[in-house]
Formats: sequence, structure tokens, C-alpha cells
Amino acid sequence: MTAAALSPVAVRTDFRDARALYELSLPFIRSGALRARTPADYRHAADTFLVVRGAAAPDACAALRVLDPDPGHPPTGVLHNLCVRADRQGLGLGGLLITAVLAHARRTALTAVVTATTGDGTVFRHHGFAEIPASAAPPSWSAALDPARGSRVYRRLL
Repeated sequence: MTAAALSPVAVRTDFRDARALYELSLPFIRSGALRARTPADYRHAADTFLVVRGAAAPDACAALRVLDPDPGHPPTGVLHNLCVRADRQGLGLGGLLITAVLAHARRTALTAVVTATTGDGTVFRHHGFAEIPASAAPPSWSAALDPARGSRVYRRLL
């Protein structure tokens, strides 16, 4: 059975989903896979998230933030906060969200999407992202990366 058959297609969220986004992200924050954010941070950015809705709460989420223009870089967005509930991992929900985020980026007239992960990046490479040095990413975003986290940077041209 496919992820789409198991769950609704990714949908946009708003401030009313902020608490659920925070709770879904909390295990990833605690593990160090995500940077620490507060419920207020999720409330402020809730309209940048796409979710796969479960029966009672989101099963998965990801956000797309449009970066301010950076000289020498195409219009770029950042895919971040990709999370899938532990009991729903391995069903393709992360891939479903990445596909939805890329489609949204195209509709938003972005021509590139970057992301950073402390993981191995397999899911991103599977969706056409290529690893790049942080110095090749838009400086307005890459300057905020914490080198101590050892994140790998990926970019997908659209």
C-alpha cells in the first residue's frame, strides 16, 4: 500500500496547527536532529508547513521557507523540519512531503530548494537533491548553520 493510500495528501497548515506541529517535532528536537524551537516559533511559521494528516494529529510535516534574494543565487527556498511520527516511518510519508514541498516551490516561482540534515541525506538524494558545500548555498541561510551539528547541505534545482 502506498503512503497516499494510507494518508491524505499533504495540505497547508495555519496557526491552529502550531501545537500539533510542535508536538510532532519534539522527539526530533530532543534527539538533536532538529534545532530547538518553541511552540511560539511553530505558531509564527505555521503557514509555511505542509502536513500529512493522521486520524487525530499530523503524521508528518515539512516546511518551505522562501529566502530573501541573495546576489548570485537563484530564487531559493529552504525545506526544513521534515518529521514523520515514529510509528509511521517507512511508509513513504517523508517522500510524499518532499514531493509536495517541491511542487509548492515551483508554484511559488522558486528555482532552487536547499536543506540541511544531520542524517545521511538518502531521502533527499532520492528526490533529486545533490550534496553541496555550505559555501555554495545562499549566504543568508548558510550563515545560520551551526558547524557543531555537522549538517550536510543539499540543493535541488527546479
